[in-house]
Amino acid sequence: MDHSTRHTATGHGHASWAMAAKATLHCLTGCAVGEILGMVVGTALLWGDVPTMILAIALAFVFGYSFTLFAVVRAGLSLRAAVKVALAADTVSIAVMELVDNAIIALTPGAMDAQLSDGLFWSALIGGFAVAFVVTTPVNKWMIGRGKGHAVAHAHH
Repeated sequence: MDHSTRHTATGHGHASWAMAAKATLHCLTGCAVGEILGMVVGTALLWGDVPTMILAIALAFVFGYSFTLFAVVRAGLSLRAAVKVALAADTVSIAVMELVDNAIIALTPGAMDAQLSDGLFWSALIGGFAVAFVVTTPVNKWMIGRGKGHAVAHAHH
């Protein structure tokens, strides 16, 4: 691995933008699966805004953590150790992603009242993910460069 992409779990290295984008995309994938599922379920059940967002955020964390959890278990870590790695690797990334994404959805006029069949529902959700990706990537770059976030999980791949 060249110097521009080398990093370690101890924080003595440099995180490239490509590495940060890959970590953010990994996080976004788990968050998107959980959040879309939560929004679809809450909207289909005609729940209010707050319970729907709570479900979506909870599922985003569950799916976000599970993607890392399965990868590091597959790499040979015990379940207990893998849970610790997933929590260390993803908590900040998922939290930033969810804060930004849900703020975009909540601030988009009519998005919280849109139904699954409305283009506004899907465009606000996808737009929120796009903005969250842009905001979260520098956060992940900073964390990986200090041996935190996805650097913790990457040390076990």
